[in-house]
Order: sequence, then structure tokens, then C-alpha cells
Amino acid sequence: MGLSRRLFGIWIAGLLALLPLGLTLLLLAWLAKLVHVYLGPGSPLGRFFVFLGQPFVAHPALEYFAGFLLLLLVVFPLGLLVQSRIQQPLTRFAEAAIRRIPLVGSLYSLADRFVGLLDQRKEADLAAMRPVWCFFGEGSVAVLALLPNPEPIDIEGSPYLAVLVPTAPVPIGGGLLYVPVDRVRPARISVERVTSIYLSMGLVQPEPKTEV
Repeated sequence: MGLSRRLFGIWIAGLLALLPLGLTLLLLAWLAKLVHVYLGPGSPLGRFFVFLGQPFVAHPALEYFAGFLLLLLVVFPLGLLVQSRIQQPLTRFAEAAIRRIPLVGSLYSLADRFVGLLDQRKEADLAAMRPVWCFFGEGSVAVLALLPNPEPIDIEGSPYLAVLVPTAPVPIGGGLLYVPVDRVRPARISVERVTSIYLSMGLVQPEPKTEV
């Protein structure tokens, strides 16, 4: 009985050693099948590649790859042209048109500010945000939010601050709240840390800000 258990234990140890490799191979096979179904020669996109490659090669097996390469050769220079000359004027025109639409323009501006948190190029917009704690009730709920404007507004004779409360795990959404000034406190963390906290749904904990 002891020998049987020992041999069985050795077999289990070998099985557990092979299990990660087996699962990896199964996952790769599933991904390969998925790519073949949606991008292979028999898929709608694959048939389009075959159509593009037919004038250049006569072999059926090569038509798919020829069409794929042709599409790459056409799209890449177009992307370079868009980035170098067309992108900025087109983007400015689209943003100006969207911002003039009632309600949609306000929502677009709010979303654009949140996207600025993830875009390091928008340094000015990012610098305008300040992480803050909002307290609701004595010793009750504390909410981590962003303060886009430190200037309070008057609501029925009392000063309030507009704060943006992101949603987890998608911080580009959220709610705009007007909180009494005495309920808002600076949070000694960076804006990037706030984004990480909401993306991780609280797994990342607030830490003291090391930069001044």
C-alpha cells in the first residue's frame, strides 16, 4: 500500500508539473482557432484579402498573404499622411463642432478632461486637476475625487466646490458633484495614483505623495 501511494504521488507530481504547459498549449490552440475563424482565408475579412491578392499572384494559397501585405502597404503611408498633415486640423474642427452641440458638448468636455488623465501630452489639463477627499457625514463616508477648479461657487448662500468622482474600473466616467467647501480636503497623492486606484477597483491603496 505504501509503495502504491508513493508511486501515485510521483505521478501526481509529474502531472502537476505538466499542467501549466498543457493549459498554455490549449490556450494557444484556442487563440489560433479564433484567429482562423475571424481572420483566416474563409472569413469575410480573409476573402477580402484574397480578392486584393488575386491580381498579383496565381497560387490560391498565396492570394491571402498577398492581399494582406497589399493592405499594409496602402494603410501605412496613409497613416503617416494623416499624422503629419491632416490629424491636427481635422481634430480641431471635430472638437469645435462637437463642443457647440448642447449637452453633448458638455459631456464631451467632461470626457476629454478624464481622458487627459491617461494622456501624458495633455499636461496643462492634467495639472489643473487636484486630488481631494470628500467627506459625507461625520466619521462616515470618504470619497476620493478630483477638483478641476479650486474656485467655489455660491449655491443658496453657501460656498460649494465642483468635484469629479470617477467610476471603477473605468475612470473616464463618473459623476459631477457640488460639495460644501468644508467637506473637501486635499489628498496628498498624485492624479496618476487616483487613476490607478479606480482602475484597480481599490486594490491599489492611496499612498503619501512623494513629490511636492
